[in-house]
Amino acid sequence: MAVLHHGRTEPPDTEACPAQPATARRDQPPTALPEQSLTACRDQPPTVLSEQSPTACRDQPPTARPEPYATARPKQPRATVPEQSSAALPQRPPTALPAAPRARRPLKRLLALAVVLLLAAVLLSVAHQIRPAPYGDRLTPGPPAHTARARGDVVEAYDGRTLRWRYARVGRRPLSVLPALGHAFTVWDDGLVTDTDGRSVRWHRALPAAVGWLRTRGGAGVLRPLGRGILAIVTPARIAAYRTADGDLRWVLPARAGCAFRPERAVRHGPALLVAQPCAHGAWTAQLVAVDDLGGIAPHRTPLGNERPGAGRPEHPRTEKALAPPR
Repeated sequence: MAVLHHGRTEPPDTEACPAQPATARRDQPPTALPEQSLTACRDQPPTVLSEQSPTACRDQPPTARPEPYATARPKQPRATVPEQSSAALPQRPPTALPAAPRARRPLKRLLALAVVLLLAAVLLSVAHQIRPAPYGDRLTPGPPAHTARARGDVVEAYDGRTLRWRYARVGRRPLSVLPALGHAFTVWDDGLVTDTDGRSVRWHRALPAAVGWLRTRGGAGVLRPLGRGILAIVTPARIAAYRTADGDLRWVLPARAGCAFRPERAVRHGPALLVAQPCAHGAWTAQLVAVDDLGGIAPHRTPLGNERPGAGRPEHPRTEKALAPPR
């Protein structure tokens, strides 16, 4: 018998075992084979089959399977993709490389930075101009003038009949004005003393415990120049001397117990300023005080210097006696 292996296999080529169709075999009755045929089949040499077929003529008679069962499913050919030539593929345009940075970019950045700095400077200047001025100052600047006077709530400086500058303080009123060489010293109703040169307000100084008295009696005789760049400010409680260059306090002379200074009764005599100091009890000689730019005039005094440091004169001419002995 021929065994099928991977498809249809032809039966062995022998006359004793002819291949018959399957239909004819089913219709005919089984017939016995003659003894000669069986003996012939046993005497024949074994047929060598191909490598794909197993050994035939074993225990079963050599019968072939019907045609429909012997045929294997034909293999379907693989779909082949037609090769396309490189010419048929769509050609993409070459991508443009990024352009190299222009050489003007650093220059543009520098210009932008300069513009930003300029705008910042302008904004800072505007903010400085619109910020509230200290002490409520309102100054209309101008060149220095020789004379100055109070007119209402404003201090005005004139050179002849020409108005040079104006100075006012918000909510304040000037009580007394003392013109100097290109300056104007002013006492205000809130106890503040200022120095103005027309371009700026150089300094502000406050008078302690003098606001009530100033508003009641006014500022007559309060500002007294002592010469050598020293300005005396006389109030009932004390006499204070300031350096006109920078407003530095140089010395203070308080009134005696039970006494008070009278600024309106002060008189200038040579380099000295004589200030009345009425007392309830005391000799008339004790009711008069003489001062100059170095302080109270008294025998054997050792006053301090009034020059600015580094002006050629030591601050303390006699360091061992820098302070005057008590009286």
